[in-house]
Amino acid sequence: MLDRLVGNRFHRFLLVGGFAALVNFLARIGLNHFMSFRWAVFVAYLFGMLTAYLLSRFFVFEPSGRHLAHEFFWFSMVNVAAVIQVWLISVGLAEYLFPAIGFTWYRDAIAHAIGLAVPAVTSYFGHKTLSFAKRDHPQT
Repeated sequence: MLDRLVGNRFHRFLLVGGFAALVNFLARIGLNHFMSFRWAVFVAYLFGMLTAYLLSRFFVFEPSGRHLAHEFFWFSMVNVAAVIQVWLISVGLAEYLFPAIGFTWYRDAIAHAIGLAVPAVTSYFGHKTLSFAKRDHPQT
């Protein structure tokens, strides 16, 4: 039934990812009051990652048959690659490219939004094949 309401698994992944990105984005704005942009991007990513894991586990992927710790470990590993992409793109745009071209209008917000969008496809395949992959053999 969820497939009819929201589409296929990839569509659900994009919706969950979009919501988690919103959590990430809003957390970064709040955290920016207490820490630098660089640190706020990193810490906010953790908020978004936890949101994405919980929603993906319940609404996107079927139960893998693996232990929760195993799923979360691989989910975290896929997200290590993603957070590197997000951080490099967000900071690269906000602190280097945008100032170099004189772009100042919501510089941090736009840089962070672009950074969050980049790993959508790579993360989907990483989670599908690593985080939530079905157990290869029956549990004994």
